[in-house]
Amino acid sequence: MGIQFQELLTWVRRRKVLASLLVMFTLGIGILIGTILSGRALATRDQNTTSGASLLAIPDPIVLSNAFSGISKKIGPAVVNISTTQVIEKPKGSKKPRHYNDPFQDFFDRFFDSPEDGPSAERSLGSGVIVDKKGFILTNNHVIDQATKIQVAIDGDPTKYSAKVIGTDQDTDLAVVKIEANHELPVAKLGNSDGVQVGDWVLAFGSPFGLNSTVTAGIVSAKDRATVGKQFQRFIQTDAAINPGNSGGPLVNMAGEVIGINTAIYTGSRGFEGVGFALPSTTAISVYNQLITVGKVTRGSIGITFQEDRSNNPVLMKELGAPYGIVVEAVEPGSPADKAGLEPGDVITNINGVPVHKGADLVNPIAQTPIGQSVQIRYVHNKGAKEVTLTVADRSKIFPQTAKNAEDKPDKPEEPAQFGLHVEELTPDLAHKLGMGKLTGVVVSEVEPASFAEDVDFARGDVITEINHTPINTLADYRREMGQLKKGQDVLFKVARRTDTDRVLTLFLAGAVPEK
Repeated sequence: MGIQFQELLTWVRRRKVLASLLVMFTLGIGILIGTILSGRALATRDQNTTSGASLLAIPDPIVLSNAFSGISKKIGPAVVNISTTQVIEKPKGSKKPRHYNDPFQDFFDRFFDSPEDGPSAERSLGSGVIVDKKGFILTNNHVIDQATKIQVAIDGDPTKYSAKVIGTDQDTDLAVVKIEANHELPVAKLGNSDGVQVGDWVLAFGSPFGLNSTVTAGIVSAKDRATVGKQFQRFIQTDAAINPGNSGGPLVNMAGEVIGINTAIYTGSRGFEGVGFALPSTTAISVYNQLITVGKVTRGSIGITFQEDRSNNPVLMKELGAPYGIVVEAVEPGSPADKAGLEPGDVITNINGVPVHKGADLVNPIAQTPIGQSVQIRYVHNKGAKEVTLTVADRSKIFPQTAKNAEDKPDKPEEPAQFGLHVEELTPDLAHKLGMGKLTGVVVSEVEPASFAEDVDFARGDVITEINHTPINTLADYRREMGQLKKGQDVLFKVARRTDTDRVLTLFLAGAVPEK
């Protein structure tokens, strides 16, 4: 009994030490929590004493859906803004309205043969998508058509890249341009638009109204729209917002793949009204591959003409003895169809074993067949079924006038002169007339649109007094210094400019000498 009591006493002593430590730890935690809570209560009480309002707390972020944001982060860097400038030659004798706030108007009209009669610049904005890390960009032909200068801006990159045209295709309104960068560029992956279904979610990327890096969401409203474009344009219709400036930007599916190139809208107000159209990626890929390899798109033809709407007349089809198909309305002399004996009134019902119910069923297989290869056609002639194998020919040779009309464009104006600056020596007499005091240098008589001079903000009447810190006193000084500039070299102009209030400002205009 004495031994048991001794063991019990030892056990209690050991547990007493542990219990004491536990109690001390608990008290410490309680004091710490109480201090924090009382501090917060005091702070809140102090803050409430002035206005009586409680501060709002910022809650933890809740991610409702990251599908759209994930795609935007993936595709966005490859979407570019394309700005173009087209120089428009004005008819002789057509002067702009006089600007009464231009202190040099009268002077330049008298001394420099009215430069207001010169060319003017028309500017437009569009979008594009980089599809090759070397700088190849898909866009619309109408975005860059007849442009004198094409500049590409990439979101987050301060450099404005000059682009050159690799090739264009008017029939699909697609174009490929290329920029040169000293690093690999982000690219967007092109998907297969044949898998698109009506009701699928899509995102439209671009620069509507010049607002870079804009993304809108919608669904595919319809497929295979053929009544809103040219013969080889069959669009994906979407209600994702597409506005002026979105042209050339990508339409993207939920897999983050480009399944269309935004091309057109239906609108009565020039803005978004819920109906936009994108050219399918399968068409874009085919056109792109031809443009980067041979610089143009070649399409096959057998030499027939038809009107799809008239072929949908059930009475007509019954009278011609065909259950369905496309009615031939004209056959080009010497074409493959002519040589095979096809005539107006024949109904083509099958091509390469596939039934023909609409125009695209007939046109696309032939247009995509390499020149010189064959297609098999079944047709109804005088209510009897026939079959023939035809060798596909070049459409531009069968219909040369159509190809010529497509290629006929107004002649482009001559390339702007180097730097786009027209200057005259600033004689003491001219300096006095311009209110420039005793300044010496050269005076800018004209700034060509879409030129380097316009880019760096030169204006008529500017007096160039220094180039790269070298004084310019005469026209010979100007020519010498300008002649020493190299492509890509940074150049700094010191310029005197008189304002409307007759103050003379000293400006510094700088830029990199253009490559061409």
